[in-house]
Amino acid sequence: MLLKKLEVTYRVELLEIYFLNLAITVAMFIVLMFRAWIEFKNYKIMWKEIDWHKTRNTAKEILKAEKETFQKIEGGQELYDILCHMFEVED
Repeated sequence: MLLKKLEVTYRVELLEIYFLNLAITVAMFIVLMFRAWIEFKNYKIMWKEIDWHKTRNTAKEILKAEKETFQKIEGGQELYDILCHMFEVED
């Protein structure tokens, strides 16, 4: 009788351990998915920053190369100054 009681108690304890393991695994999966979502958001932000940096560098090169063209047209100097400010180009 005592042996049977110990066997039932052992099975219950083992079942509790399995459920605890399952709960921990699910919790770890949820945390992993949350961290992946955050990393994905950061990646998108970083990608936009890299894209803006490339655009800004291209605009800097064009503005420096075409400075004389801007000065020849009416209002060109004002436009050039605005674009230099927008793309953070130093004269």
